[in-house]
Amino acid sequence: QVQLVESGGGLVQPGGSLRLSCVGSGTRFRLNAMSWHRQALGKERELVAGIIGDSKRYYADSVKGRFTISRDSAKNAVYLQMDSLKAEDTAVYFCRGTIGSNDFWGQGTQVTVSS
Repeated sequence: QVQLVESGGGLVQPGGSLRLSCVGSGTRFRLNAMSWHRQALGKERELVAGIIGDSKRYYADSVKGRFTISRDSAKNAVYLQMDSLKAEDTAVYFCRGTIGSNDFWGQGTQVTVSS
């Protein structure tokens, strides 16, 4: 069974930075696409950033220029560097990984941006 475990969330002041990590286990296959999503209280889950293969990256307009996604394929890991954080970035952040037509999700990590 594939498991994705996120870490790195926490409380940060506006303008600060956090780095989220997500590591996959339980498979000998490579997760060919990985992405980060978030869900704020009372809102639907939304895509934040994704990476296909090792280099094709895409971002939600709301985070372009502030967030950077990267991955370590050997570890089935994906990272999200979040800079210039805003209060509206507050949410639970989820990692998603894909093998073939199967999607796997982590349990989420809370990010709170507040002074």
